[in-house]
Amino acid sequence: MSSKQQANDVMEENKQALVPKLRFPEFREAGGWATETLGSLVKISAQKVGNNTCIPMSITSGVGLVSQQEKFGRIIAGNSYKNYLLLKKNDFAYNKSATKEYPEGFIALYTGSELAAVPNSIFTCFRIKDAPCSPRYLNYLFLGNLHGQWLRKFIEVGARAHGSLSINERDFLALPVPLPKGEKSLAEQQKIADCLSSLDELIAAQDRKVDALKTHKKGLMQQLFPRAGQTQPHLRFPEFQKTEKWAPKRIDDLVDMKSGATPSKSNPAFWNGPVPWVSAKDMKRIFLEDSEGHISAEAVTCGARLVPPGTLLVLTRGMTLLKDVPICVARREMSFNQDVKGLRPKYGVNGLFLAWLLIANKQRLLAMVSVAGHGTGKLDTDELKALALRVPSPPEQKRIASCLSDLYVLITAETQKLEALKIYKKGLMQQLFPTVEMDKA
Repeated sequence: MSSKQQANDVMEENKQALVPKLRFPEFREAGGWATETLGSLVKISAQKVGNNTCIPMSITSGVGLVSQQEKFGRIIAGNSYKNYLLLKKNDFAYNKSATKEYPEGFIALYTGSELAAVPNSIFTCFRIKDAPCSPRYLNYLFLGNLHGQWLRKFIEVGARAHGSLSINERDFLALPVPLPKGEKSLAEQQKIADCLSSLDELIAAQDRKVDALKTHKKGLMQQLFPRAGQTQPHLRFPEFQKTEKWAPKRIDDLVDMKSGATPSKSNPAFWNGPVPWVSAKDMKRIFLEDSEGHISAEAVTCGARLVPPGTLLVLTRGMTLLKDVPICVARREMSFNQDVKGLRPKYGVNGLFLAWLLIANKQRLLAMVSVAGHGTGKLDTDELKALALRVPSPPEQKRIASCLSDLYVLITAETQKLEALKIYKKGLMQQLFPTVEMDKA
């Protein structure tokens, strides 16, 4: 059966039942929806740049078209520029390269007013015909990966030499596209696009807020801790500005260090108990409430290390150390494996302050990492103990720790709001667009 016939069969099955779960009030009596082939709505554009002056573009999956200058810091078009495909406002560019989020390739709408261009080797460009179809509406369908759901059954195993997915243009244009029918079709499409666009603006504003908070936190940490060769930070809270300078201390002056261990995997009685057992994969945030793995009380009795809340956990062995040194604060009693060290703050040392101090000195810690067998990173325990840092009085430690921890909690809350907005948008799109049963084709 041809792809065109498959698409026609899908459209016939959906003509009567194709209705979105959520519809704006003014369109509820406007009639049903149906599917049209993409080829009936758009036409392929093979126009090349030639002598036109265009902005060379690239694409970022999930983001869209960006100038090569913005993405790479330079123009990479070179001698192939004149053979690039030309883009006008509201044209679409289909990048036939697989990504994690879009395995069948990513389609982006060009919204700029100036002429643009994309490489002809991995892009297919198309634009809407005179059909009553909103480019912004169609773009949201592509962002929802409508094309991927259709194309995955046509894509051949393997790729061409240049890395582009092997996709037949006829199969691509046979994509079934859901559209509202009747004289209000275009108005309903635009209403859906406006709704999602407003939500995108809200998500973008929240994203900027999170970025601004992260930037503020980074700058604040640079001010609150002494830089190399300095005896005190650039910024001190008013009540501590006339107090003594920060005192030099070694890590082993500040903490008692414990090594971790792994209970025998062959003894099931040691595993799946109530005690969190931390490994590198758990150490992705500063405050650690729980872990993926758990051990039993029997495992602790038989030698597994256990540390109280407030203990700092530092990864000292693993591939992660080649790019980062994870530092966490245990929020409850925990155990950990042999790749992790537990740093129990001594009397007069604020654990949260020490965690932030170590995070502020990440570059020094990374410089101490050596490469062991099989390319594994290793942070030598003796070097870690000997690391010299400057530390203020306990009250100032507490003030700094409270400030940065409160800011961290705020960033976490705002990040959760951002993720909630993204989830809401995804759910809303599922409600606003009817489901096309691709698997019946």
